[in-house]
Amino acid sequence: MEPYRILVAEDEIHIREGLIDLLEGEGYRVSAAADGDAALRLSQEQNFDLALLDIMMPGCNGYDVCRELRRRFPSLAIIMLTAKGEEIDKVLGLELGADDYITKPFGVHELRARIAAVLRRSHRTRPSDEVDLPASFEMGPATINRKTYRGQLGERSFGLTAREMKLLETFYRHPDEALPRNTLLNLAWGIDYQGTTRTLDQHIAQLRKKIESDPSRPQVITTVHGVGYRYEP
Repeated sequence: MEPYRILVAEDEIHIREGLIDLLEGEGYRVSAAADGDAALRLSQEQNFDLALLDIMMPGCNGYDVCRELRRRFPSLAIIMLTAKGEEIDKVLGLELGADDYITKPFGVHELRARIAAVLRRSHRTRPSDEVDLPASFEMGPATINRKTYRGQLGERSFGLTAREMKLLETFYRHPDEALPRNTLLNLAWGIDYQGTTRTLDQHIAQLRKKIESDPSRPQVITTVHGVGYRYEP
């Protein structure tokens, strides 16, 4: 199998070179950019499986690059690298289409595990996952298209990240079931994912904004207090 290709966009040279050495040592093929504009140019020249984006970069910042990459490449896996700890920054990254985020400074083992989990659960889905779901399906008032990573709610269309699609597919396969948060993390992120359930809650909040008629009163993906979430067909 051809190695995964990773785009690293990081303006701090020591971090950038460290990431290159680490990822190439893991067998990935890596291309690096020192700013957002260069990252976007590389994305047009090469086919990447995952992008690691620093938020604070000269030129186009990580948010801008994330937004544009998600528009161009719906199935691309994206992880944001941030030195900030404020929740609003993490939420904004998820709203723009990021699949996960890592707060700097981060450990090698955490980075390795997050990358492996995101790649495993992104657009390179297993054949068994492809055959048991239709190309498009209904989620409440919304229509989801698995081939285009887009959805339609009334006259409004919206894009979906690879992580959001995986969550929707998981819910669709388990209607009326109260799925624990850890179960959803294992199914959508992978069993070795080391993040917290807060990441899942943030993704669910973004999904509700897209597929619910009234996100403040969700009827499609409901909360099961003390457990997790349930898809209500």
